[in-house]
Amino acid sequence: MKRIAVIVGVIIAIIFSLNAFAQDRMPAIPFDKMNDLQKKYAEEIIKGPRGALYGPFIPLIRSPELMDRSQRIGEYLRYKSAIGSKLTEFVIMITARQWTQQVIWAIHEPIVLKAGVKPEVIKAIADGRRPDGMSEDEDILYNFCMELHTNKAISDVTYDRALKRFGEQGVIDTLGINGYYTLIAMVMNGTRTAVPDNKPAPLKLFPF
Repeated sequence: MKRIAVIVGVIIAIIFSLNAFAQDRMPAIPFDKMNDLQKKYAEEIIKGPRGALYGPFIPLIRSPELMDRSQRIGEYLRYKSAIGSKLTEFVIMITARQWTQQVIWAIHEPIVLKAGVKPEVIKAIADGRRPDGMSEDEDILYNFCMELHTNKAISDVTYDRALKRFGEQGVIDTLGINGYYTLIAMVMNGTRTAVPDNKPAPLKLFPF
């Protein structure tokens, strides 16, 4: 039985690897091939803090109004959330790991490390382990997010701890970060959005 389990695991890993490098279902549309509405909203993103049309916006441009509405939520949550940029990036990494979302991880890993989250903490999240050495704020948010993703609910103890530390707006913004990055993870997993610069997928199969 153990040998069969190992073989099955190898087969799953191979399938996952093939899917990870499968052809992008919705590659970038050249700007001159976009319709007027696509051009309008693409230009707004390019002129905003992101500075370019990349990642989830490559498939989302097929529905320009959805892209516009969702990216405004994302812009607030990424750059102005009540929990601050360092902890926002920390929450983004947890969400990316839950969805094995290669593009989000590839884009945000250098950002979260630059923001000051310890490399060993990010490595543990990538490995699917509870990190050691988290700050108190990280510990609060890790419990909050992991309960949300795994249990689809948050216990009173975990909720009250987050509420006491971050307030009601912080709790809502944290829920929003999880929700927004789940949305774009679903979009990019569904359309097989390519990792930037055709780099190897950074995350292994999850769960292990």
